[in-house]
Amino acid sequence: MNTSTEWRDPKTGDHKEQWEHRHHDHVKGGYSLHDADGTHRIVEYTSDPKTGFHAIVKTEGHAKHPLHYGIGGGAGGGF
Repeated sequence: MNTSTEWRDPKTGDHKEQWEHRHHDHVKGGYSLHDADGTHRIVEYTSDPKTGFHAIVKTEGHAKHPLHYGIGGGAGGGF
């Protein structure tokens, strides 16, 4: 059995993909998504009764974090 799905939300920019192939008790699949920090996460996995579940996670790109207010402002946060 093979499955494949893709989600795109133009309002939020959310984009995810998922696929899976199953042959009896053996499963191979993966998914990818764009994280909020701007990176692209790719997960590939396999599963079978003898060796169990195994996943490989890859991250592409560099995380971008917004500037935070109050840095260096003391105990009160410096707002």
